[in-house]
Amino acid sequence: MTLSFAVPRAADHRIAGMIHGAIGMAIFAGSLPATRVAVLGLDAIFITAGRAAGAGILAVILLTATRQKLPARADIIPLLVVAGGVVLGFPLLTALALRSVPAAHTIVFIGLLPLATALFAVLRATEKPRPAFWLWAGAGSAAVCLYALWHSTGGFAAPDLLMLTAVVVCGLGYAEGSRLAKRLGSWQVICWALVLSLPVSLPATLATLPVDTASVALPAWLGFAYVTLFSMFIGFFFWYRGLALGGIARVSQIQLFQPFLGLALAALVLGETVSPDIAVVAVVIGLCVWQARKHA
Repeated sequence: MTLSFAVPRAADHRIAGMIHGAIGMAIFAGSLPATRVAVLGLDAIFITAGRAAGAGILAVILLTATRQKLPARADIIPLLVVAGGVVLGFPLLTALALRSVPAAHTIVFIGLLPLATALFAVLRATEKPRPAFWLWAGAGSAAVCLYALWHSTGGFAAPDLLMLTAVVVCGLGYAEGSRLAKRLGSWQVICWALVLSLPVSLPATLATLPVDTASVALPAWLGFAYVTLFSMFIGFFFWYRGLALGGIARVSQIQLFQPFLGLALAALVLGETVSPDIAVVAVVIGLCVWQARKHA
């Protein structure tokens, strides 16, 4: 009787993990297009610090209102790793890259993020996916990279290096955060990481605040608002919950769809050109995600 109940419960957790992960992924898909809109009118450092400070203030309110206990001393370093990876590192590196290249160019690098997250899941969260998982995860990442190279208009440049570094630090932040989420809770992890970032993000925001805020175009402020409320705050509620429930390696593969959803948003919001063969690649990605999930 015990086994008959344990298996469905585990299966339910995996399904719930994929659903939460998909919602988080969809929210994150708007991050780079929104950041691209924001950097056209705002400084990259202000965007990075401001989104962290704004979300950090919301985190303080939420943690206080729900009377959350302070994290244990042993959790501080892992929370700082999360803060360095997803609160400050990834937003700053992507904002710097987006100053000189279109959103569509940077979005394709997100295809490497699931593989980076899975690697850190093995190193930091002691997950052990089967060999077939790595085959399908690598195939999915390769499909995204080949699509990017096929449609590349130039050689490897500084923005590309920034994006590769962003993928590495973000993958570490995802794996570390989801490991903590099993103990602290999904939204608590990002909230505490944001609070720990406030001594840096708040002064940096004030120091880089535009002199004439009224002169900044409305779309830039809207892009900034999106990355503050959704990309830096609400999205992580779903994402870390999904990773904790369904397994980091398994659920992270759903991010292979993020570049294509992001490209669609870039075309819709920014008017950037997207090749029609993206549909074919999306089918290949779907197959890879399905198989990787089975073997994780």
